[in-house]
Amino acid sequence: MLTLSRAARLVGASRVALQLKIRSGELPSFDGMVSAEDLLRFYPDIRLEEDGGFEQVREIKERAFGRRVRERLLPSQEILSQRLYEQSTELADLRAHLQRYHAMMEAVRGRIRAQEAQPGMAALGDFLDAQLADILGSAAPNALDVMDDMLRVMSAHVTLRPSGHDFFVEGADTLLEAILKAGLAVNYGCSNGNCGLCKARVVSGEVRKLRPHDYVLSEAEKNQGYTLLCCHAAVSDLVVEALETGSAGDIPPQQIVARVKALQPLGEDMRLLHLQTPRNNRLRFLAGQSATLTAGEASAQLPIASCPCDDRNLHFHVARDAKDDFARQVFEALRAGDPVTVYGPWGEFVLRADSPRPILFVASEAGFAPIKGLVEHAMSLDRAELLHLYWHSTRPAGHYLANLCRSWAGALDNFRYTAVTEGGAEALVARMAREHDDLAAFDLYLAGPQGFVEDASKALARQGFPAAQLSATAT
Repeated sequence: MLTLSRAARLVGASRVALQLKIRSGELPSFDGMVSAEDLLRFYPDIRLEEDGGFEQVREIKERAFGRRVRERLLPSQEILSQRLYEQSTELADLRAHLQRYHAMMEAVRGRIRAQEAQPGMAALGDFLDAQLADILGSAAPNALDVMDDMLRVMSAHVTLRPSGHDFFVEGADTLLEAILKAGLAVNYGCSNGNCGLCKARVVSGEVRKLRPHDYVLSEAEKNQGYTLLCCHAAVSDLVVEALETGSAGDIPPQQIVARVKALQPLGEDMRLLHLQTPRNNRLRFLAGQSATLTAGEASAQLPIASCPCDDRNLHFHVARDAKDDFARQVFEALRAGDPVTVYGPWGEFVLRADSPRPILFVASEAGFAPIKGLVEHAMSLDRAELLHLYWHSTRPAGHYLANLCRSWAGALDNFRYTAVTEGGAEALVARMAREHDDLAAFDLYLAGPQGFVEDASKALARQGFPAAQLSATAT
């Protein structure tokens, strides 16, 4: 039996695709797990080399998330050798047991053949001969079994308690880095082993220190299995007890001096401001939140247009505005390497991470910035059966990251993108109602200019959309 996450990795599908098969009754599920035999009925031709489909999707997602450096997929030599040693030990133990069972069967076979004169013994001997011949001449091992063994060497599967969330640790990632990439939010601070806020208890499995740390665990904590998520990697599959962030209010305000990493045009009147925080002082935030930026004497509160899965690289979309001092700084004065003070995060416009409902994202003009962070977060979680983004703009260059949205739609089976160029908020809501049988079955996230957000909210209310399932912010 395989967890849904591991099964999806093995066949190169998404968790959502398997969830849909389970919901339709096509794929049997037992306590949230599926069997390898049932998987092979749907993916009978799966081979090791076909797993590249998953890698391709992940590469597109990582590129879309703004990652600038592709991490090595292989773990460190020490962790790799330890995982291989453990698998070799398990294989040797299995071989020893098989040899004992084979010797036992040969002994039973010999005794039966020695007493073939007795009634029924000859038939029993023939039965054993046939069964042994069938076993010795059996086909190659199940492809999923082989791939699962490879996956266990390449990555470790981690389950968090008490939430039950799970994820994989790959390459040289620490546990904290893997948690953030999976779209999960745990308590942490410096990410550098100094503060101890990411302390968590390992219930089962083995970890290994990757980085030195100044924070000292007490002997009692060590005996209970506590470790620092930011400095340790998983050697084997783990079960970890860790506190997860339940709401935006759980994250305290932070002040960080970041540096301009890049300034890139996103069209004639929009610019990407890419800030990079120090390695030992990253911004902890939830997707969809905002931060106050200060450059010189100019300040502005802007939505963070990137995912918390890469908390060191912060993206902001800045529109040209001659009346805005900070916008003028971005378009006229700031250069790579210049300091920008980041203070935050702010706001409650965040994803309902544990909601089972599909999601509609509605952005108008530059309201795409916070929506982008939410979309990337939802992709990391890989739980929603459908993600549908409607981006409204009546300006010719208003859909300034349309290619990115189309790449999401091309890479992910459960993502849809609709560019809206005509009409206002009420027309857009009417269109969504026509295209989806039951709007009330969705969670909806709405961002854009104040007037658009107010009009869309009123139109949704007239459609009978539940207010509790609507999150909105004006940009």
